[in-house]
Amino acid sequence: MPFETIKYEVADQILTITLNRPDKLNAFNPTMQHELIEAFDKADADDNVRAIIVTGEGRAFCAGADLSSGADTFDRDARRGPVRRNADGSADYSDPQVRDGGGQVTLRIFKCLKPVIAAVNGPAVGIGVTMQLAMDIRIASESARFGFVFSQRGIVPEAASSWFLPRIVGIAQALEWCYTGRVFPAQEALEGKLVSRVVPADQLLETARTLAKEIAAKTAPVSVALIRQMMWRMLGADDPMEAHKIDSRGIYERGRSDDVKEGVSSFLEKRPAQFKNKITTDMPPYFPWWDEREYK
Repeated sequence: MPFETIKYEVADQILTITLNRPDKLNAFNPTMQHELIEAFDKADADDNVRAIIVTGEGRAFCAGADLSSGADTFDRDARRGPVRRNADGSADYSDPQVRDGGGQVTLRIFKCLKPVIAAVNGPAVGIGVTMQLAMDIRIASESARFGFVFSQRGIVPEAASSWFLPRIVGIAQALEWCYTGRVFPAQEALEGKLVSRVVPADQLLETARTLAKEIAAKTAPVSVALIRQMMWRMLGADDPMEAHKIDSRGIYERGRSDDVKEGVSSFLEKRPAQFKNKITTDMPPYFPWWDEREYK
């Protein structure tokens, strides 16, 4: 079935996911939530996809949650029906109906086995910016604007951003942006390390594609998948010994692989490498090394 709120296009082993509600400034709604999760599922299952770019159609990246429901926009009981109740009448927070939709998207992106680049072409506020935090590299056009506007809406940051944002920009910068809820320009996002580059609008997608092409053309997919999970998951490790354990397993298993033999041989022979191992069939036996967390 075709997607309704996003575009899914693969070319040159690069998947471009385009948020596609331009008449609503690509505002996030439940359909977009489910379609983004489905898109990342589809990408992980496709060995032809070597890198992912996420951008927005029209003049915005994503203007945040669709507020067309008015005052009830964030009222779960009003929008989804009453959640389960405990014997004392309090909400049963383990009810999946309580779960934040944006968080389900960022958690899926977090688990992705392909590198993810955000090409931020315009305003990105609320979920429009927090969904980017689980992406690996953020490149902004000069016209991009960002805002963690939750305090100005009387709500709190979502999409697991209280975990992601301080790790990316530091606690002081994260708190300033979230306390004030103000919208700020791309240059401030660059200075605060939220984005890695700011480029003219007409160079945005080409800049992102050049980076994605470099990854697709020169690297081993299984290695990149492991690197992505190693880096992200070690942000929560309590000791460097945890990294040493996983590094050691990776060096042992990958050191015996056809990819590594090819990588070394191609370097010595001064020719491009032809990596054959696939994410769908050749991930090492120790992967995944973590216990998957459940919502409860």
